[in-house]
Amino acid sequence: MKQKVLVTGGAGYIGSHVVRQLGEAGYDVVVYDNLSTGSPKSVLYGQLIIGDLANQDQLYQVFAQHQFSAVLHFAASLSVPESVEHPLDYYANNTRNTLNLLRCCSVMGVNRFIFSSTAAVYGEVAQNPVTENSPTQPINPYGRSKLMSEWIIQDYAAASSLHYVILRYFNVAGADPNGKIGQLSRKASHLIKAACDTAIARIPKLQIFGDDFPTPDGTGIRDYIHVEDLASAHLDALRYLQKGGESQIFNCGYAKGYSVREVIARVKAISGVDFPVVVTPRRPGDPACVTACADKINQLLDWQPKYNDLDQIVSTTLAWEMQQ
Repeated sequence: MKQKVLVTGGAGYIGSHVVRQLGEAGYDVVVYDNLSTGSPKSVLYGQLIIGDLANQDQLYQVFAQHQFSAVLHFAASLSVPESVEHPLDYYANNTRNTLNLLRCCSVMGVNRFIFSSTAAVYGEVAQNPVTENSPTQPINPYGRSKLMSEWIIQDYAAASSLHYVILRYFNVAGADPNGKIGQLSRKASHLIKAACDTAIARIPKLQIFGDDFPTPDGTGIRDYIHVEDLASAHLDALRYLQKGGESQIFNCGYAKGYSVREVIARVKAISGVDFPVVVTPRRPGDPACVTACADKINQLLDWQPKYNDLDQIVSTTLAWEMQQ
């Protein structure tokens, strides 16, 4: 019998890659998405139900109609600058809606939960790479809304039979190497996508948000992870929970940081386009440098990244954007 899983936000960028891998692995998938940033054409497997996590009545109906063995929760707002401007929206969509989802899991007896979290929970870190035991001191509402969700999950698990895996993502980029799916949201502000958009003249110039950080070239340093490797981490986490694994938190990154200027240089080299770049002031809530220690997920889940290479990340992003 196929395992049936619920994927919230499964029509979005990361969720859709996980849905594709779940489908290819033989899972029965139900996607629940309000399509605020996702697209139906990104859902290549399973059933798509259009709905919002704020609508608890609809959510309960979905749980009642299906016998889910696990929930994978991606649905969230994820722009740091937007969270600074609209914090209440972020606490509503990210924190309250996670609570709504957990209530359904509680009532319907679903006791495996995989949560899409973020490295933003660490804030301005004192030492890189960060481990799962590093202090969590988020410096923006996005990171705080996610950390609050983590606390809710942990508190509920302590009082119930819920087993969870929390995956703290670093900077996700890239696209399906076969060109089936990729980043579709036009609002996306991720550096690699924005640089590729500039290389193909979709936008006129690329902005660097601050060149006065305490880093070697003055620009922010981030750990970039290919979306395909991140998706495979979710399948590894699901199998781990299905085998009776204990609740865990894992970093998802490569333990290698690249500055904004280094990323731009690779996009220019791979695209062959010397596009214009302008420096603007720092954005509120941006830390100087964050990279991941991923030893724990490598050891406990035997997670084996296949696309651990900045050029592959850039190349698959560029190929995807060129066909849009």
